[in-house]
Amino acid sequence: MAETMRDDILRVLLDEQQIRAKVEELGARISEDYRGKKPFFLGVLKGCFVFMADLMRNVTVPCMMDFMAVSSYGSGTSTTGAVRITKDLSRNIEGLDLIIVEDILDSGLTLSYLTKYLSSRSPASIRIATLLDKPERRRADIHPDYFCFTVPDEFVVGYGLDFAEKYRNLPYIGILKPEVYQ
Repeated sequence: MAETMRDDILRVLLDEQQIRAKVEELGARISEDYRGKKPFFLGVLKGCFVFMADLMRNVTVPCMMDFMAVSSYGSGTSTTGAVRITKDLSRNIEGLDLIIVEDILDSGLTLSYLTKYLSSRSPASIRIATLLDKPERRRADIHPDYFCFTVPDEFVVGYGLDFAEKYRNLPYIGILKPEVYQ
């Protein structure tokens, strides 16, 4: 067992300054795209919470927010494909401009399920904002409307992303050493 979480990181992929700059840029873009509107940020727990907090602080238009919790990974490193909603929204979203906020768009199975599920509630629009896009792993036909970084097919943690509920509190995104999760 490593003495610190840093000892489990193979290398830092994205440092704090890189993340901050991209999140600021994305917040400005969303603010411009939603000028005159009131976007509803829907965070997908748990991984989105750090990114969503920083993103919303960089959005200059009035906005609302809520969270959903969905599960498709369990404690493994790849999706099971079976999506379970463990916490639903606490309000009606009919007529609202939704921005689903995710930490990473990987296989796309969870977000594909979620967008279909939410569409049945008649929002005005649904867009996806993700910190990381990992298109090499995509198994569903879904793409982010907004993203900060495209990342390689490596197991990444930090800045809200976890492995077995650990590493979320790292201030950067790092590649986890394979011996930690294999």
